Formats: sequence, C-alpha cells, structure tokens
Amino acid sequence: MIAGKTGIGGDHPLRRALPLFVLAGLCFSTLDATAKYLVRDHTLFVVVWARYIGQMIVVTPIAWHRVGHGFWRTQHLGLQLTRSLCLVVATACFFGALRSLPLAEASAIIFLAPMFAIVLSKPVLGEKPTSARWTAAIVGFIGILILLRPGSAVFHPATGLLILAAICNALYQLLTRRLPNDSPYTTLFYSALVGTAVLSTALPFAEIPGTVTLNDAMLIMILGVLAGVGHGMLIRAFLEAPASLVAPFAYLQMIWATAYGYLIFRQLPDGVSALGMVVIVASGVGLVLHERRMSLVTRPT
Repeated sequence: MIAGKTGIGGDHPLRRALPLFVLAGLCFSTLDATAKYLVRDHTLFVVVWARYIGQMIVVTPIAWHRVGHGFWRTQHLGLQLTRSLCLVVATACFFGALRSLPLAEASAIIFLAPMFAIVLSKPVLGEKPTSARWTAAIVGFIGILILLRPGSAVFHPATGLLILAAICNALYQLLTRRLPNDSPYTTLFYSALVGTAVLSTALPFAEIPGTVTLNDAMLIMILGVLAGVGHGMLIRAFLEAPASLVAPFAYLQMIWATAYGYLIFRQLPDGVSALGMVVIVASGVGLVLHERRMSLVTRPT
C-alpha cells in the first residue's frame, strides 16, 4: 500500500480529520455521561446552564482568534438565533431524559436526528428526499421500534423527551445548512451565546442547590469545557475533510456511551435493545456511505 494513495497516510484529509472527529465524539459522550451523573442530584436547569456558560467561555476566544473582532457579525441573525434555540431545547430534553433512561439506549435514539432531518428536509429546505434516504429513515424507525418494545429499558415516558430532542437536533442540522455565508466560528459562537443568554436571564427564577460538593462543582465546570472543546474539534475536522468522509465515524460514540453506561452506571443494553441500536446505526452509516458513493459518481471530471 502506498501512503497517501489508497490508505489514510500521507496527505489524505482523513489522516488529519479523523483524530479530531473521534476526539470530538469522545468529548460529547463524556459530556453526556457527566450530565447524567449530575442530573441525579441537581436541577436540570443548573446542569444545562453550566454546559452553555462553559462553552461560551471556551469558544468566544477561539472565534475571536480565528475570525477577528467582528466574529459576532452574521448575515442571518434570525436563522442563527432559531438554530441555536433548537440546540438549547434538544440539550435540555436529552439531559432531562437521562435522569430516567440508560445512556447507551438514549444516545442511540438521538442518532435518529439525521432520519428526522430527511423527513423535514422538504418543508425546511425545499429538498425532495431520495428513495435511499427514505429507506434509511424507515430502517432507522424500525430500530427505534425494537428499542421501544414493551418491557425494554426505554419503554418509559421520558423517551418522548428523546424524540423531541432528536427532532430539534434535526432542525438544528438543517438550519445550519442555510448559513453558507457565515464563518463556522461565528456559528459556533452563536450556538453558545443563545443558550447562555436565555438560561442566564432565567437564572434568578431557577432553583439553585443550597450546597454543592467540590466534586460536583468540578464536574459542572467540566461540562462547558467538554462542549466547547468538542464543538471546536468538530469544526476543525470538517474544515480538514468533507463531512461525507468522516460522518460514519460519528457512530463510534455508541461505543463510548455503552462503555460509560457500564463503567459508571452499571447499565448494559440487553440483546434485543442492542439489536435495535445496531439497526439505527446501520441505517445511518448505510445512508452516509450511499451519499458519498453517489457524490463520487456525479462529481465532474
């Protein structure tokens, strides 16, 4: 094998992007596990607020350094605010559901976001989904039906929060595609700004814990750092390589989520739930690989 030709050595973009992308996914899974640990003893509001205020502290200097003092200027203010608000709702719903549901199964349901994006692409973007995309969406929904069977760990009212989180995440992804003229670092800044501003405004009316242990205080601070670093590495990965090239590796997060679920919470999916998770992951990976193959076929020579 000649490096740079058929592998991922040499100057192949995946060689630079993949470590960033995998580490971003590890940051997000660690963030989710930390949030699940914290929401057991602390209010959901405080955990979500800490996640955004910490991200704001991390990403603002990054955006300023990369774009300059005008990093906050956007040509699509309304879209930036709406998109970022979708992310806030998705975060709150996901963290809220983690109080009652296992981490691995909850993470699998969130990976339905690309499937919801297919369904919503027509009203939001005016795109007509292809038959391959509809097939992937249907297979993904079959996977969630397997997960949601009566008697399973996610056969719980809190699963409704996960479905809402996946829908909001899908809208977040679709609206991001309508921001071609803004710097990705400007978009990263608004992702943190809206959550920080909305939640900080409501902070005086929220229930604040009377006592916080040193351990919990450190974990609360780590939340925002993980969010900021994870999103920063994700953007760098997408600048190094096309999204279609690295997207299949997003499903490595299922490995991290399952590992954290067992090591911290002693929760493992049963055999049937694992099958449902595999079906969801397979539908997403299959769609990404199909889209990549089609883009190569239609690419002008």
